[in-house]
Amino acid sequence: MIKVFQSKSKSQGIKFAAIALVAIMLLTLGLAPSRDRLSSGSTYSRDPNGYGAWYAFMEQRGTPIQRWQRPLSALKNQPPITLLRVRGNLTRSPLDQSVDPWLEQGHTIVTLGVWQDVTEAPFTSELNSPHGTVKIETRRRASLATDQVELLGDRFGAVAWAETKGKGREISVITPYLAANAYQHEPGNYEFLAELLAATNQPIWVDEYMHGYRDADAADEAEVTGNWWAYLAKTPLLLIFVQGAIIFIVAIAAQNRRFGQAEAIGSPQINNSESYIKALASVLRKAESSDFLTQTISKAEQLALQKSLGLGSNLLSPEDLITAWHNQTGRDASELQLLLQSDSDRRFLSEAKLRLWLEKWHAIRK
Repeated sequence: MIKVFQSKSKSQGIKFAAIALVAIMLLTLGLAPSRDRLSSGSTYSRDPNGYGAWYAFMEQRGTPIQRWQRPLSALKNQPPITLLRVRGNLTRSPLDQSVDPWLEQGHTIVTLGVWQDVTEAPFTSELNSPHGTVKIETRRRASLATDQVELLGDRFGAVAWAETKGKGREISVITPYLAANAYQHEPGNYEFLAELLAATNQPIWVDEYMHGYRDADAADEAEVTGNWWAYLAKTPLLLIFVQGAIIFIVAIAAQNRRFGQAEAIGSPQINNSESYIKALASVLRKAESSDFLTQTISKAEQLALQKSLGLGSNLLSPEDLITAWHNQTGRDASELQLLLQSDSDRRFLSEAKLRLWLEKWHAIRK
């Protein structure tokens, strides 16, 4: 029994270990920071969804541009600038409304990757602009309000538009890949974004803080001390903590301890007689032989009938039993005679005839 218990415990341990491994892998994929998600839209990235080639294009054409690696809250003391923000991918998350007071002071913010509904527009479109043909790959378009000005669009709606806020301006573009590295062979895309930013005649900054880049002296204390859970969520510590908790729970379950001593599992009680009867019945059924069964049942039924008639437990001859049963019950003697007679065909009774024979014995007992 101890060996069986140890074997079962070991099997459970392997099963729980496999479950824990799968859970940790899923958590690692779900909680670990995604490099692609952070680098998408970054001017440091050389991937197809990065903006490294466009940033180099801006530097080569002599347009003053620099990277911003601080939180947006640090912009409130800056003179008017134009800030480019490229979202990693198109999401439903709204624009940061906290920058509105900052915009009203005279700043400009350009956001690429603004969610809009899908229209009947073709997925790939080449749109005309004052700076050349702009290629976009999205079916999304915006329906503008009266205070919004279309900067790029077609008959299906706007792709880029502007809105005045106080002394400042907010420019929105649907696609986050307007001037990504994948479009460096589309000069109209690069020129359109460059002129969109240069038209403000303000210093141009690109937000790299949103892509995970930080200035060495720009520690955001509010981000660390204000909300510890948010801080942990941005570091590997949360992943390590969750993995440790899973391993601890699985280790307890694998040992079947439930915070206590293991309890041995008792062996089930086996009914030898029942097992023997079932095995014998199976053999007789496969052999299609019913004589042993009918003889055994016939003797048992005969003794039971004798006892009910008060004739003792010594087996009588069929003739004596038939006479006594007829005299005491008044029933037709042929009923019992058919059941007690020796018939060579009884050896090969079918299952249906065997059931009929048992039903007749049941009627006799009544």
